[in-house]
Amino acid sequence: MEPSPHPLPEGEGSVIPGGCMSPLPSEEGWGEGAKREACHDLKIFGNSETVSSTAPFFELMKGEIMEKIVYKPIGIIRTPFTKLEDMPIQPVGGQGIRGEVKVHPEFSGGLKDLDGFSHIVLLYHFHLSSGYSLEVKPFLDDTLRGVFATRAPARPNPIGLSVVRLVEVQGNVLVVEDVDIADETPLLDIKPFVPRFDNRDSERIGWLADKAKSAGTVKSDRRFV
Repeated sequence: MEPSPHPLPEGEGSVIPGGCMSPLPSEEGWGEGAKREACHDLKIFGNSETVSSTAPFFELMKGEIMEKIVYKPIGIIRTPFTKLEDMPIQPVGGQGIRGEVKVHPEFSGGLKDLDGFSHIVLLYHFHLSSGYSLEVKPFLDDTLRGVFATRAPARPNPIGLSVVRLVEVQGNVLVVEDVDIADETPLLDIKPFVPRFDNRDSERIGWLADKAKSAGTVKSDRRFV
């Protein structure tokens, strides 16, 4: 790591504009590698002169200075869907359709033990969506809905989530099934799906109450491009 261009007294830490805090604090549960990655990939933008030199790193992360977060893709998702038209809009509509999750080699060590799970959660960047509106017409409705009450890809932070079946782990490549994701989508994270953790008995599902059953047959279009 390059030394801070705005050094403070030794041991107190500093904030580099457009960069990260140095030196990193000792935080229980964070190994040195994790702390280095946090410093490398989580960039806090703001005016360093307004930040207390003794403010803990994790307190800085909670403050108003955290105006922008930069994530580094950990891989790429390959699927048969090379165009947006006629793609499934949810995994239920992609049953049996296979794809591959190609994890970058430098992250492949994190795949250890993943083959013990039948399903995984993929978090990814909606790279084909353009801009956003706070009210949208979702694929399953013709009425304007608040974007946060929909699964529309055009969002302030265009992050997608899909639960897919893990068929096989081949080195740094995951063979998956039931995909509803566009080809060459940047991968942000992978998590194991655990029913006891993730399943809920919903009491209501809002405007989707009489529309969710159509998610397996309705296809996408280019409305959010």
